Amino acid sequence: MVQKISFEEARERLMKRNLKATPQRVVIYEALVNMNNHPTAEMIYEHIHSNNPSISLATVYKTLDTFVDSKLADKVLSDHGVTRYDGYTDTHNHLYCTNTEELIDYEDEELVKMLEQYFESKRISNFKIHDIRLQVLGEKIDVRQQVELSK
Repeated sequence: MVQKISFEEARERLMKRNLKATPQRVVIYEALVNMNNHPTAEMIYEHIHSNNPSISLATVYKTLDTFVDSKLADKVLSDHGVTRYDGYTDTHNHLYCTNTEELIDYEDEELVKMLEQYFESKRISNFKIHDIRLQVLGEKIDVRQQVELSK
């Protein structure tokens, strides 16, 4: 889901989560949401550094952890174990493209319900499920390859 937010909207979201809306936090959160590519901390740092040279990479990491703890962001692991961040926290799943390392949001209410029903029916003892997230690994194929595969 593509979403863009303003500096002011980023500030308001932080305050709604009872976080102090420091300029550094607002800039980092705005970048996270507006980059819309499940960036790493390093990618966010590179994105903001030229206009905000006083913000260190350590500050970006610490701030992102604060966002995750406050439910303003989620951590998403790539196939290679690299931590990426998602500023879109509504229920959704991911498609991970192994040839481009791209994470793509995938929303499908039917899939979510099916997974919830499946795990509910299994009645896993001594385990309470809080959330179910699916990450599907695959690769993008062009139209010519798709035609070849369907033959």
